[in-house]
Amino acid sequence: MLLDNLHGPEDLKKLTLLQLDDLAQEIRKFLIERVQETGGHLSSNLGVVELTLALHKVFNFKEDRLLFDVSHQSYTHKILTGRKSGFDTLRQFGGLSGFTSPMESDYDVFKMGHAGTSISLGMGLKTGFETLEKAGHVVIVIGDASIGNGMAFEALNHLGFLRKDLIIVLNDNQMSISKTIGAFSKYLSRFVSGTLYNALKRDVEKITTDIPVFGSSIHQTLKNI
Repeated sequence: MLLDNLHGPEDLKKLTLLQLDDLAQEIRKFLIERVQETGGHLSSNLGVVELTLALHKVFNFKEDRLLFDVSHQSYTHKILTGRKSGFDTLRQFGGLSGFTSPMESDYDVFKMGHAGTSISLGMGLKTGFETLEKAGHVVIVIGDASIGNGMAFEALNHLGFLRKDLIIVLNDNQMSISKTIGAFSKYLSRFVSGTLYNALKRDVEKITTDIPVFGSSIHQTLKNI
């Protein structure tokens, strides 16, 4: 199994795209088996497996920084950063935290747990990078429920004023504890059902199906966006 030979992000970077697809399925199976025993956030983590694999494949989070808003969806990130063996103790006293924690790993920058904090924290990190003249990307993963948080809006407003270069990944999975309301939520719904967005998506999918070997895999991924 690929998962048994994965001890850190450097091992992930050696895998092919086809192997990454197999690894994603192994991670899902692993999470289902472990969370059934320990409890935890299952669906939110199953929904970001490929996303987390892609981020760790592209970026070097020894130098770059990855922040998950709330961070309840960071289980795949924990697996990829060498904490797979700790999942038997997930959310247990003295065991693996259900959220990111700097006490567990240098790959976890902050101890998270509250919605809406990631963008302001990321902006602070980027400011620190610039002050120290340090190269590096700051990547933030935030859900469509958290992005409507007042603190997130304040951070986006401040971010636009300071013109900091952050990478913000919006996980628009339409999932939240209660129904997401407000103008921004309605805008997202209109956007993904709009003519321009769907026409562009169809054109890109048509092009990718003609790509040898990987075309069908890319096409299937795009269908889920």
